[in-house]
Amino acid sequence: MMKEAMKNIFETWLREDGEDFMGVVCVTGNEGVLFEQAVGMRNKSEALPNTVDTAFGIASGTKLFTGLAICKLIDCGKLSLEDKLCDVVPMDLGLVDKGITIFHLLTHTSGVGDYLDDEDDDVIEKITATYAKHPVHLWTNLTYYLQHFTQLPPKFAPGERYGYSNAGYILLGLVIEAVSGCSYQDYVTDALIRPLGLVHTGFYRMDQLPPNVAVGYTQIEGTDAVRTNIYDITVVGSSAGGLFSCVADLDKVWRALAAGEILSPAMTQAFLSPQVQRDAEDDERFYGFGLYYLKDEENAEKIFHYALGCDAGVNIFTAYFPKFGITATALGNLEDVEVIPLMYEIVDGLYDD
Repeated sequence: MMKEAMKNIFETWLREDGEDFMGVVCVTGNEGVLFEQAVGMRNKSEALPNTVDTAFGIASGTKLFTGLAICKLIDCGKLSLEDKLCDVVPMDLGLVDKGITIFHLLTHTSGVGDYLDDEDDDVIEKITATYAKHPVHLWTNLTYYLQHFTQLPPKFAPGERYGYSNAGYILLGLVIEAVSGCSYQDYVTDALIRPLGLVHTGFYRMDQLPPNVAVGYTQIEGTDAVRTNIYDITVVGSSAGGLFSCVADLDKVWRALAAGEILSPAMTQAFLSPQVQRDAEDDERFYGFGLYYLKDEENAEKIFHYALGCDAGVNIFTAYFPKFGITATALGNLEDVEVIPLMYEIVDGLYDD
């Protein structure tokens, strides 16, 4: 019954809204895969198809891993939510507010000026201009990012409100490096990717992609043609975005998190709880420690956790529905096809069943 419902939801979305979708969709329950399908090409020039185990860039979905890494360090007693950034990261951070805490950074309430500001109407034009001046192959370490935002004035005082911040998650990566003594990428690999047995997840360089990794494509403005995203994505992923993963690996992360296999019981509960309201006028949308959280005030059981990623050549979501023990993930390698509507179709299919 559930398998057929998920199949119908996907096929309807594909027919009505996602006809150009390239990627993989997978819905998994406690007993295994309920539905999965690969569509389109992972490499158009060589006519190589996407498969269910193809890895995709997940853009800001990486923040899930950054949040988990920070919380593991807290569990180890090496960090606390109340620690101030300026006390942990031993470098000049310019105009970054000295009152910012780890909690502020995790929950996007730091107010730090942002090099890639989702609240800015001209964000695409500005980041394109930045990459023209500072080519993507130069963005190999987190300290390189600092020049692009530490001299920007704060957007608001720490804790004043929610304001999605890529710069804030770069700072969290620097926190991880300061506390762990190794690079952000190495810490996430050693503390999460390897212990969880994630076989097709990593910080792959854009110019050294391994086999069965989807090339990201973006539409050439004013035409029907597409091009690859190699000049639009930093050469290696950061704590704000750029990890590669596959649907099976993301399912493993959700299930290990829910089972308490990554964090302590107390930290697991905190990680899967709403921490800050995203909109003062909307009491259903929250953010946690690297995850979005939605709950329906009229239906207490209608809650789910999710991570999103959208960038040049990337459009993804991955979600966990605790009531059903179900995970759902869509990984796309064509930027222009929105997959979030599919997530909400799955939500409606689960709760209206």
